[in-house]
Amino acid sequence: MAPKWRELADKLAERIRNGEYAPGDRLPHIRDLVQAGEGSKSTVHAAYKALEAEGLVISSRGHGTVVRPLAPLKRLGTERYDKAKWRDGDEVAFIADRVASGRAHRRGDQTQTVDLVAAPPVVATAHGLPVGAPVYARARLVKEDGRPTHTLTSYYRPEHVEGTPLVDPAPGPAGRGGGFRVLYDAGYEIDHMKEELFARASTPEETKLLMLPSGEPVVELHRTTCTADGTVVEFAIGVHAASRFTWSYGFKVPDSARNEGDTQ
Repeated sequence: MAPKWRELADKLAERIRNGEYAPGDRLPHIRDLVQAGEGSKSTVHAAYKALEAEGLVISSRGHGTVVRPLAPLKRLGTERYDKAKWRDGDEVAFIADRVASGRAHRRGDQTQTVDLVAAPPVVATAHGLPVGAPVYARARLVKEDGRPTHTLTSYYRPEHVEGTPLVDPAPGPAGRGGGFRVLYDAGYEIDHMKEELFARASTPEETKLLMLPSGEPVVELHRTTCTADGTVVEFAIGVHAASRFTWSYGFKVPDSARNEGDTQ
């Protein structure tokens, strides 16, 4: 015979699968199930932990246990940086992702702090600066419906951004078109960038900030943004809740052999 907590977990899982509990719905409080005779507090807690381990629900302090959304945000690849979006319009990168995902967005979904800090080694290396050199750190927290999705901290040389909206901590993107438009207006048009991604365990601070279920990994992004002459104008580090995004990349397949033949 299966243990009581397993029986309860299977019962709740069936209700989730048949739509009785829809994505985003909160499951009953533990005390309510105890009062309904579904088992002891430890039994219900074990059932909820099993559902979380199986990826059916997510739990966080202050939000309870909710059915995991079935459609994570689409995080675009190169398309999110299309100059027509931010130079000619007002579709900054996180908003481009929301539009592609068919999701609502508000500029206030992004909040930030801005500080002049000593460049840590990875930032100094990216910018070609000595470790500890002063850089501006623009740290953003992005939310959807009040729930954090990711953080992104951009590091800039002071001479590139001093006196621009990029050092203004007001909520939302840095004016129309966001940070890339600010750099463009300052004479630093972005031309190419490199992104590096890797998965890792979340830190206790990230688990709290992103309201992650216990044990959920994060995807860390390193983005180096350059002008046509190779000047690095931004180095950014993003931390994304792994279950809240799908990563979508489209690109032309290279043919280096043919390109070499063309130059001979």
